[in-house]
Amino acid sequence: MKRIALFLVIMVFAHHVLAQKIMLSGTVVNDQTGEHIAQASVAVDGTTVAVVTNDDGFFTLKTNQSPIEVVVSHIGYRPQRLKVTEEQTEKMTIRLKPATVQLQEITVLARDPRELVDIAIRKIPENYSRQPELYNCFYRETAMKRQHYIYVAEGVVDMYKTAYDRSTARDRVAIRKGRRLLSPKKSDTLSVKVMGGPVQPIQLDIVKNLDFLLNPEELAYYDFKLLPSEMIADRMQYVVSIEPKVVMPYALFFGKFYIDYETMAFTRAELTLDMSDRQKATNYMLVRKPAGVRFRPKELSCLIDYRYEDGVTRISYIRNTFRFNCDWKRRLFATSFSAFCEMVVTNKSNEAVRPIPGRSSFDSRDAFFDCVDYFRDANFWEDYNIIEPTVSLDQAIGKLMKKYQ
Repeated sequence: MKRIALFLVIMVFAHHVLAQKIMLSGTVVNDQTGEHIAQASVAVDGTTVAVVTNDDGFFTLKTNQSPIEVVVSHIGYRPQRLKVTEEQTEKMTIRLKPATVQLQEITVLARDPRELVDIAIRKIPENYSRQPELYNCFYRETAMKRQHYIYVAEGVVDMYKTAYDRSTARDRVAIRKGRRLLSPKKSDTLSVKVMGGPVQPIQLDIVKNLDFLLNPEELAYYDFKLLPSEMIADRMQYVVSIEPKVVMPYALFFGKFYIDYETMAFTRAELTLDMSDRQKATNYMLVRKPAGVRFRPKELSCLIDYRYEDGVTRISYIRNTFRFNCDWKRRLFATSFSAFCEMVVTNKSNEAVRPIPGRSSFDSRDAFFDCVDYFRDANFWEDYNIIEPTVSLDQAIGKLMKKYQ
């Protein structure tokens, strides 16, 4: 399996501007329990404008259209449609009802799970874009030491993708605008850099980058199992799980694929690296570390979401989670670290699509941290759709900015 840039480097440190008419904000919750729903999709119906809720279930959506109809959806829930006018700018609570699958629908699942995956692979050229497209995206990566944020970087990027019957060789990402913060405390001098950064949606687009996982050679190392069906935006999904069935020189994945029953398109993938062999997991996750530091991997997981619109399934959201412990020789206790990176497609450009020149693109060997400036302007994202920071992240940004100043 070709190794993609899902790497951590442990280092020692000494879309378009919108003519804003509507800004809709609110919190998405479970109608039965009141629990906040993270990573729910909030999209303007009939357009490609969209955001996702943060881990607190909160979102803000900016658009230059009025009035609009917003569709809020999440796996396992029935979508909610809301008509919004220019005057409706107050925060609202949007309640999603859990979806149920009818018994007669379950009978269609009596199929070989590996066959379902193979059919979905064969149908990739007709289910996904057949022409080049340019997307406007928001990207964020953060790092935590125990329960405290020590690093945050975020930016608006353009992502160019060729047709899905082509390879990813000419797919590119370019940074429009970005910023970063790093804790100045000496006790936080051990931090992380995520290699690949905004290029990960190219490398982790499993539907297009078949070298990663969805190829006959790699899939032969896994067992397949059919799970109960799920609903995504009122569309029934086959759910196929995979788990390693052989021992390889490198770490394999546990995961689930969601396949649209009608179109047979991959709509979601959830992957978690096998941590049973610590050395293999370390080799997969880690590029380099300071001398004297022992790295202990705990988790590497990926979520890849696609959205169906106008007869085409497109990538919409990617989230990676890294968890690990580090300890030093002669120290009694290890320190836990977490790193997260996520990207949401906020719009698809309707202008003439041109490739992003190589000299203007972000290189997968680069760290996003090194390519953006420090935080300065509190209204930095005033004109862009972003993933709203959680309350805890927002507070951490304020504290880090004060320390930096």
